[in-house]
Amino acid sequence: MFLRVLRPVCGIIFVSGIAGIIVTSINGNNAGWVLTIGMVTAVAALVLIAVTAASPRPRIDVFDDVIAERVEQRIAALVAAGTDEAEARALVRDALEMARGTK
Repeated sequence: MFLRVLRPVCGIIFVSGIAGIIVTSINGNNAGWVLTIGMVTAVAALVLIAVTAASPRPRIDVFDDVIAERVEQRIAALVAAGTDEAEARALVRDALEMARGTK
């Protein structure tokens, strides 16, 4: 929960810091405020990188070429036996969605 809130906050601080650096540079205050805003922006960027690296990510499905080829061969065998190819591929798609829990 904390990481979900921290990422947008750091992003807002980072984007605001860039704007703050530009505005204070235009105003000619290069000594104090530009450096301060720049440091705050740099810290926000580092925190954003660290939080992104530490936050859990969804697992990527592994695509196995051997299994995919086996499925293609079985679909071809079913089609050769007289099954409608579109129906066989729809069945495989539905089975994958059921296994992944996406529906």
